[in-house]
Amino acid sequence: MSDMTAFWADALRAHWGLDAKLTRLDGEYDLNYLVRATNGQDYVLKVMRPGCPAEVVDLQIKALTHIATEAPGLPFPQVYPDLNGSLLPEIADTEGQTRLVWLLECLPGRCYATAAPKPESLILKLGRVLGATDKALERFAHDGLHRADFKWDLTQAGWISDHLDAINNPARQAVLSDICDRFNAISDALAGLPKQAIHNDANDYNILVDGELGQRQSVSGLIDLGDMCAAPRVCELAIAGAYIVLDHPKPERALAALVRGYHAANRLRPGEVDLIWPLLRMRLAVSVVNSTLMAAKNPDDPYVTVSQAAAWRFLENTGVNGDLMAARLRTACHLPVTDGAQRIHAYLSEHRGQFAQMLGQDLSDVPMGSLSVENSTWPQNPFHMPLDEAAHVGEEFGDGLWLGYYNEPRLIYTEPGFRKGPWKASDRRTVHLAVDVFAPAGTVLHAPMSGRVEAVENRDAHLDYGGVVILHHETPEGDPFYTLYGHLDPEVCGRLKHGDPVAQGAAFAQLGDASQNGGWAPHVHFQLALSTDGMQADWPGVADPDELDLWHAVCPNPAALLNLPDDKVFYQPTDKQAILQGRRNHFGGNLSLTYDEPVMLVRGWKHHLFDEWGRPYLDAYNNVPHVGHAHPRIQAVAADQLKRMNSNTRYLHPAQTAFADKVLSKLPDHLEVCFFVNSGTEANELALRLARAHTGAKGIVTPDHGYHGNTNAAVAISAYKFNKPGGIGQADWVELVEVADDYRGSFKRNDPDRAEKFANLVDPAIAALQAKGHGVAGFIAETFPSVGGQIIPPTGYLPAVYEKIRAAGGVCVADEVQTGLGRLGEYYFGFERQGALPDIVVLGKPIGNGHPMGVLVTTKEIARSFDNGIEFFSTFGGSTLSCRIGKEVLDIVDDEGLQDNACIMGARLMDGLRQIEADFGCVGDVRGMGLFLGVELINPDGSEGSEICKYVKNRMRDHRILIGSEGPKDNILKIRPPLTIESEDVDMILWALRDVLSEVGDYAPAPACDHDHHHSGCGCC
Repeated sequence: MSDMTAFWADALRAHWGLDAKLTRLDGEYDLNYLVRATNGQDYVLKVMRPGCPAEVVDLQIKALTHIATEAPGLPFPQVYPDLNGSLLPEIADTEGQTRLVWLLECLPGRCYATAAPKPESLILKLGRVLGATDKALERFAHDGLHRADFKWDLTQAGWISDHLDAINNPARQAVLSDICDRFNAISDALAGLPKQAIHNDANDYNILVDGELGQRQSVSGLIDLGDMCAAPRVCELAIAGAYIVLDHPKPERALAALVRGYHAANRLRPGEVDLIWPLLRMRLAVSVVNSTLMAAKNPDDPYVTVSQAAAWRFLENTGVNGDLMAARLRTACHLPVTDGAQRIHAYLSEHRGQFAQMLGQDLSDVPMGSLSVENSTWPQNPFHMPLDEAAHVGEEFGDGLWLGYYNEPRLIYTEPGFRKGPWKASDRRTVHLAVDVFAPAGTVLHAPMSGRVEAVENRDAHLDYGGVVILHHETPEGDPFYTLYGHLDPEVCGRLKHGDPVAQGAAFAQLGDASQNGGWAPHVHFQLALSTDGMQADWPGVADPDELDLWHAVCPNPAALLNLPDDKVFYQPTDKQAILQGRRNHFGGNLSLTYDEPVMLVRGWKHHLFDEWGRPYLDAYNNVPHVGHAHPRIQAVAADQLKRMNSNTRYLHPAQTAFADKVLSKLPDHLEVCFFVNSGTEANELALRLARAHTGAKGIVTPDHGYHGNTNAAVAISAYKFNKPGGIGQADWVELVEVADDYRGSFKRNDPDRAEKFANLVDPAIAALQAKGHGVAGFIAETFPSVGGQIIPPTGYLPAVYEKIRAAGGVCVADEVQTGLGRLGEYYFGFERQGALPDIVVLGKPIGNGHPMGVLVTTKEIARSFDNGIEFFSTFGGSTLSCRIGKEVLDIVDDEGLQDNACIMGARLMDGLRQIEADFGCVGDVRGMGLFLGVELINPDGSEGSEICKYVKNRMRDHRILIGSEGPKDNILKIRPPLTIESEDVDMILWALRDVLSEVGDYAPAPACDHDHHHSGCGCC
């Protein structure tokens, strides 16, 4: 402890009666100490600089006291009086200079700046804290609040206009100039708002956050009132928002969450909400100008400019739609999206039934046709729809008149322009904001009400609007609103121009055909909008399902203008919560759901899945759709065979022998006999019967934590099941051996003899079975243990085990359900990589690509032993349908080069995962082959990181990536995508995993605050 620190520790003891250890915290002007007292509490001691005006500290202390009285639940630190009852004693320092000293409660948590992730739920809570704080401060008065020439008072921010020449970059200077112009435009409105005390500096280092690694996060502290001033409360929101949006992946939604939370605690008026965005940008402008000026004065201080980078990234982000922000923030507060919105809705409702019929006829009885994600299979490939497919969309509803829904999530919007990120599984716009009227090309459209042409153009890009007209309308009170008519014959562009009047009922356009309307089946996309702000360049006809509140407000249901009831055309997707409740009502509690927030999936394509709202997910988990979800060839084979017949193996059919020939062509020559069954479970059950029939023994040796199915006998050899709490326990005819895990097992990778040593563990198991009189019927193992943790046994392990088992009279069963059929890339089966020759091979779910089937292949000798006169029959095993599907799966693997793809993509993924392993201490091991990969997560002490794994799995789902977890302690990420995965998808997995693991770094205890601002110390710990 330094002499200075020791002095203030003595002063703390003398004035507050506390024995404590003091640790210096950073502060630009003052001394700040973290106090860890012997009474078990933590405090912050603030020693103000000599000459610090008492009014500055008195303002803060009295504000904290006022908040504690008005709103005691808010997360502000308590101020502790000294032994004489003074909250701000004067103490002489080691040089005899008098200093103001005060003692604060040390609040828990870490700075918001260092917390990750920053979900909207947390930002919403912050908004509530800020709103409640400002409400509590409404009646707080202090002379220190009125600070003349205070550069951080946002109402005085115009001072930067005289200093823009400090910014050397002309483009950036232009950005700041525009911000200043917009600030000046709102200056009168801002000046007209009442002023009150506000915190005025809710930056990301003055906000403390509690809750780690999947725990519910909360705002545990709002600290440092050193910049308090009197200003309109909306300035508080703008300042906090300026920091919330920086480097947030979804800044617009983050800001909306902040404002929504504030409004819930302290109701805003529409005019105030409209000021937030220009004030936020002005705050950032003040920050970058101020730091530039400070850098000129202090060129050797890197801190003054380091914070500029994030601010400029945001100010120069052209992807943020500022013109739409007022509508977004109003909607977040459930305020009218425009000043006239309520009057427009009332007008439309009142005149429903009185508008001109757009197609010249009553649409009340016209049928609806659904193109939703759930109800439609358009398009086949949700990432690309060729023109010849688009031109036939909805043909199942006939070529007459029918209506398409408003609010309907669809996958027909396939072009990259509908995607909101770099990946196929990024957010995308799917929800239809209009009503479609499908009718023959050339059908004439009539204006539902009078208006004038706002815009007319031909948008002839692939799957765009084609000919499009936007009409401007007004209510009798003069409130403007707009209607859009898309997919028209572009001849309208030669007849109408901006400003032309269009009378109610007038024929003004006609439907185009597919060669004219963007490529679609003939129809009109009819959309209503209450504002065009932020939409002029690209009027969106489809919305992101996570932004429907905004788009429902801006582009409400246009049914009234069609003289229809709203509910006729308003689509209601299946309610996920109702499905979840039904599942709870009708299924057993031990039927698990993946993820804390379950996902409901209704469509798939290759290695992507889609939920009921059309949100895409990258499937990096499901090995069942081996050659990809919804493969066209499998669809065709299944449909073709079901048109013909579907029988079982009691009747001859060429599909059965064709499938057997295909399976056997992939296996060693000694395996010649196939048994077709319904599942991998049934195949493993049959394997036990074959082994026992052939050997006359009963005992089975199997690795610990293996899984082979869910029938009685299969569970009995699956330690993953029988050893669980509530499990049946280990049968006396089963002996477990340690999994050959050379990362966490008894023998590690630095041991060159580990394969032999792991194999030798079989010897006592064999001896135990023989001693109990069971003998050794066989050894069964997942060739590469999957539920055991995606284990790749050391080379030579399996041949050595097989040799011991055969010497004891047993047979060797290779469970290749997880690893077979090319998944490993370099090898078609796992036993090939081990150089082993099994007596029985079991294949399961991937061979059917989702169709329930399994295969067992064995030698003629073992098959003869089983042929004891009792018929073996599996009702659906070997059905004509199953055989054709199974063969088609194997053919697709060959024809589409999927084994090679597994090799190439697996290597790309493995290289990236190994780099992640090198960069993140919580990654203990990366292992696997091809597209059978595991990432073992660990705690700082090297133990199994089960909580980390759970967190990562759920956060990867938030990033729209589905992965699993396995291992005895459930700490291994399991990555087993369909074999169709592409390089872009591999890169997405690596990007997202790196991003999520960077959050896991926060699992360590929170560091002391290390920031340094213009104010005097944060007081957090």
